[in-house]
Amino acid sequence: MNKKLRPLPIGIDSFSDLRNGGYYYADKSLFIQELIDAGQSKVTLIPRPRRFGKTLNMTMLKCFFENEREESLSQKALFEGLAISQYDYCMKHQKQYPVIFLTFKEIKSSNWISCYDKLQQSIAAEFERHNYILQSDVLTLQQKKDFSCIVGRTASQAVFENSLKDLSLYLQKYYNSKVVILIDEYDSPIHAGFLSNYYDEIISFMRGLLCGGLKGNTNLSFGVLTGILRVARESIFSGMNNLDVHTLLSPAYADKFGLIESEIVALLQERKITYDLDKVRSWYNGYAVGGIPIGEGSTSPYTAKIYNPWSILKFAQSNGSFGEYWANTSDNKLIEELVQRSAEEVKIDFERILTGKSVKKTISEDIIFSSLEKNADALWSFLVFCGYLTWKSREPMQIKCEAELIAPNHEVIDCFNTLINRWFTDSKGDSDYKNLLISLKSGNISLFKERFIQSILEHFSCFDTGGKTPERVYHAYVLGMLVALSKTHVIKSNGEAGHGRYDVCIIPHDKNQVGTIIEFKAFNLEDDKTMKLAASAALAQIEEKQYEVELRKHGVTKIVKYGIVFKGKKVLISHAST
Repeated sequence: MNKKLRPLPIGIDSFSDLRNGGYYYADKSLFIQELIDAGQSKVTLIPRPRRFGKTLNMTMLKCFFENEREESLSQKALFEGLAISQYDYCMKHQKQYPVIFLTFKEIKSSNWISCYDKLQQSIAAEFERHNYILQSDVLTLQQKKDFSCIVGRTASQAVFENSLKDLSLYLQKYYNSKVVILIDEYDSPIHAGFLSNYYDEIISFMRGLLCGGLKGNTNLSFGVLTGILRVARESIFSGMNNLDVHTLLSPAYADKFGLIESEIVALLQERKITYDLDKVRSWYNGYAVGGIPIGEGSTSPYTAKIYNPWSILKFAQSNGSFGEYWANTSDNKLIEELVQRSAEEVKIDFERILTGKSVKKTISEDIIFSSLEKNADALWSFLVFCGYLTWKSREPMQIKCEAELIAPNHEVIDCFNTLINRWFTDSKGDSDYKNLLISLKSGNISLFKERFIQSILEHFSCFDTGGKTPERVYHAYVLGMLVALSKTHVIKSNGEAGHGRYDVCIIPHDKNQVGTIIEFKAFNLEDDKTMKLAASAALAQIEEKQYEVELRKHGVTKIVKYGIVFKGKKVLISHAST
């Protein structure tokens, strides 16, 4: 008789619900041991990409450490049979602390008023969970009043900002024991504030809340925070010298968030799913955590190659069907805007990443949101820590390092392709861009000219906020072609051929189809006649440098060459064909 399969914990982020419900669980309980062994850390921040098991691990900590009152359900049974139960010195900590638990993962409001309202709700709910304190005589009348005002959400913002510190005091007085503070997804409202223009308000509030509860709090035993990013100290953790941060660059907790390969194999074997492990790796593995990745199967404690757990669970749920699961759990709006509005150098680098190559960049743990649109290094760091990029190799150092960045897997490449494709296919631009690509593939010169000029008029402002750097348009279009033509053509950018370096070479898989060489030029003078000469010169450069050699060596004989000159939204195109 076949053993009944445990249900998959899709969308289950409560440890007690998962264990009581008999769901499949990849045992991460040794996270508790690692945390206890790092006992010198007063406050620990562990940033990880979304959907990597942060909330599940934080609720596990709550179930383990929180002292139980008589009327509450026993949490002890939740850990029976798990790895942590083998360590007596760890089990001595079980149920020994009053716990404050807050999660901000759903606070993604479009304005500060709504955000603050939800923050109040979250804090008030945690006070309400501990309202038994009001029945005791350990609080003063003023403390009881403040407590009730928090629960009733009539307290001032200053009182809410001090609420973590105050509740720590109340619990310490009640239990005569220092508290554990757990804050899940602390930076979720900060991301929303940056996107929706209330960044200063949310930073001010979070600085007051976190510093009050975690900095110099004599009633704190220890605290743990999770999020996606380490927001720069000067913004939110100002003066918090007791903060121990373990980002993806750190070896600590490397295998405690996300899934390692042995866990993947165990899951798929239990569910009797037929799979190609190499293909599963290419789709969902590849996230480097800790030191320099040194290959699959490494037992080094300083490196880990992590699978995206959400995608793996969805893959198992669909009985082994590959798909873009993780990217579809977010609208990716911030990523899309940052890449779309980036400088031409960033788009050149994305061309390399989309074709499976690497780019060497400086990544830093400290993220300053205001720098994301101005500082390319901040953008690359943001993409790494959000899970859109990882490193193929990096210097063995923390906080800041030089790294060779790549897309972690095929799923993320598909995500980038979707974002880029959307730049060109929104609203009425969809049919125009498709017609542009059709004319390019077929070698219809007159239609290509017409559609290209029309497309520039519609899309120019999207890719060049200053209106004076048409190279951004050029590289945006190269990215678009990489995505839209990837199934039928090879797109090469800035490649060497003949006696120089071409801008774009479009090579059809079918050698009987038309191949294309494009040379782009920016032009700053007013005279249209001179622009025509510049366009002719761009075309002449293709001929003189013999760029068509790149196509001919691939067996392509039908070749169209375009010299394209920009001045603002004005475009002139010269052409030749063989």
